[in-house]
Amino acid sequence: MVQKQTVEIKTQDGVMPAHWSVPEGDGPFPAVIVLIEAFGLVPHIEEVADRLAAEGYASLAPDVYYRSLPDNKVGYDELPKAIELMQAVKDDAFIEDMKSAIDFMEQSGKVKAGSLGVTGFCMGGRLTFLTACELPDQIAAAAPFYGGGIANHLDQAANIKCPMLLFFADQDGFIPLDQVEAVDVGLKELGKDYQIVRYADADHGFFCDTRASYDETAATDAWGRLKNFLSTNLV
Repeated sequence: MVQKQTVEIKTQDGVMPAHWSVPEGDGPFPAVIVLIEAFGLVPHIEEVADRLAAEGYASLAPDVYYRSLPDNKVGYDELPKAIELMQAVKDDAFIEDMKSAIDFMEQSGKVKAGSLGVTGFCMGGRLTFLTACELPDQIAAAAPFYGGGIANHLDQAANIKCPMLLFFADQDGFIPLDQVEAVDVGLKELGKDYQIVRYADADHGFFCDTRASYDETAATDAWGRLKNFLSTNLV
């Protein structure tokens, strides 16, 4: 069983709702921030946080679209609206939001010091990578799923201190394979601790069981790898 609730986190720009899911017991627990897809803080993202809580992690899924409330969640068939919401997220403001989210977790009494990871999907995959670049002293592990635009942050990647596990899909129309290869080359040249996992037959969104692109085989494999990665690095 996990304990889950919606919480409100004060930020520089207002109040950011978040899905807060923690294991039973007093803690403190290792912790994971789960970052949203382009479609918003939809049930799938909350479910990922709940699954992580069931594995023993205090898990927070912040609604980084809070500036666009109340109309800030869209269906998977509403890509133009999702892109509009995604483009409204500014990197500098997002990092300030992450600082607020981390402050909330640290003040909760539920989170073990020095044991915070971050994962995210789609847009949240890129933001996971960006968080590892911009908050290197606070992130102990980062696992981006099919993050479009990660290659654009390679000039910031020298700052990264944590191990990384990056998931990509070879059939992903949003992330050309040359970008995946550029990320691989860039991180290797920087001497970072990372692993890239590519699924030859999977498409963008393969982890989400409510999307048409869901790939059960790839999703199951990725979940197992994610659990091993987190349990190794968040102790």
